[in-house]
Formats: sequence, C-alpha cells, structure tokens
Amino acid sequence: MKEARLWLLHLLAGAALIVLLGGHMLVMHLAGLLAKLGAASPEPLAYSAVAERSQSPAWQIFYIIFLIPALYHGIFGLRGILLEVFSAKEKGNRALTVVLSIAGILAFFFAAYVVLAS
Repeated sequence: MKEARLWLLHLLAGAALIVLLGGHMLVMHLAGLLAKLGAASPEPLAYSAVAERSQSPAWQIFYIIFLIPALYHGIFGLRGILLEVFSAKEKGNRALTVVLSIAGILAFFFAAYVVLAS
C-alpha cells in the first residue's frame, strides 16, 4: 500500500510538472506569444530580466513550488530505475530509498537557499 501511495505522488508530481513547466515555457521561451498578449518582458534571458525575476517574491515562490515536484518526480523515478537494475534484498532497497531521500532533501534545501539568496 505504501508503494502505491508513493507511485500516486509520482504521478501527481508529473501532472504538476506539466502545468508548472508550461508556465515556465510560456515566460522563458514563448516571449513572442506573450508580446502579442501585451505581457512580455523585453528579453526573458537578459541579465536584467533574470535579476528582476530572482528578486520577485512571486517568482521565488514559483521556483520553490516548481522544485518540489521536480525533485520528487526525478528522485522517485531514479529510485525505480535503480531498484529494477540492482534487484537487492529488502534491506538494500530500504537503504537505497533512505540515501535517495536524504539526497533529495539536501538538494531541496540547497536549491531553496539559492533561490532565496539570489
């Protein structure tokens, strides 16, 4: 049952990524479309635009919210691949899960620090 819940979270994280990545693509890579809608910044990849977004609390929240499902989806997917490739005993599977969970938590705090400190 626990594995089913983790898989459901994996699917929900994937769905959240579709929405959040869509927003990212719209702002970062479809500036022409936004310009036609009257909501584009001059050049989304220009240093001034990046610096402005990194200082915006709304963008900081967006980046952190984007980070959560991205990390979970990626690490759970990596866990699944590793469990299939290296079919270990229950203790080995549990150790792998713990190591990847700790790595994910550390990556989250480091990335959140980078987002908030910029």
